[in-house]
Amino acid sequence: MAESARAIVKTVYLLSQEGGLRRDLDLRSQIRRSATSIMANIAEGQGRRTDKDFAQFLNISLGSIAETKSHLYIAFDLDYISEELFDNIYKSLDEVG
Repeated sequence: MAESARAIVKTVYLLSQEGGLRRDLDLRSQIRRSATSIMANIAEGQGRRTDKDFAQFLNISLGSIAETKSHLYIAFDLDYISEELFDNIYKSLDEVG
């Protein structure tokens, strides 16, 4: 799970260095932060000592997944990313979720 989240962060950072996302500083920042938050919350949850704490951080990570998906829709609707790239990242987010 953490490795897949790490791959999502890398993909989001790479795609945001190109095209419209490179120029749209607000959206670029938002999508990078939400993607990074997915991985960070999984890691923080793994570092906790109880299953209850771990579950709480996984739940927070699910919120970050939803936020990242929302930003992806905006990027797609503005033609910043292709449908193929959108579908691939969206699928990866579903898998992590």
